[in-house]
Amino acid sequence: MEQLTLTTPALLFSAISLIMLAYTNRFIAYTAAIRDLYDKYQKNHDKRFYKQIRNIKHRLYLTRYMQILGITSLLFCVLTMFLIYIQQNTIAVWIFGMALLLLIASLMLLIVEIQISAKAWEEHISDIEND
Repeated sequence: MEQLTLTTPALLFSAISLIMLAYTNRFIAYTAAIRDLYDKYQKNHDKRFYKQIRNIKHRLYLTRYMQILGITSLLFCVLTMFLIYIQQNTIAVWIFGMALLLLIASLMLLIVEIQISAKAWEEHISDIEND
C-alpha cells in the first residue's frame, strides 16, 4: 500500500459533509411528517395512522444511526490526519480503515432506509388506487 498522506482522509470531508446534509434533510422531513401525522391523529383517532407512525419512527431511528456512523467516520478521518501529523502512520492506517468501514455501514443503513421508504410509498399508492 502506498503511504497514507494528509490529503487521503481529507478527500472524504466533502463526501461525508454532503452525506450528512442529505441525512439531516431526511431527518427534518421525518419530523415534519411526524408533526403532520400527530395533528391528523389529534383530529381523528384513526387506527390507520399507527402503521404510518411506526414506519416513520423506524426510519427516524435508522437515520439517527446513519448520522452517528457518518459523524464517527468523519471524526476518525480527523483523528487519522492528526496521527499522520504526529507520524503515527501504522495507527493512522488502521483508524482510517475503521473510518471507511463506518462510512460503509452508514451507507448500508441508507439502503435499508430507502427500501423501507419505497415500500411505504407503494402502500400509499395502493391505498389511493383501491379507493
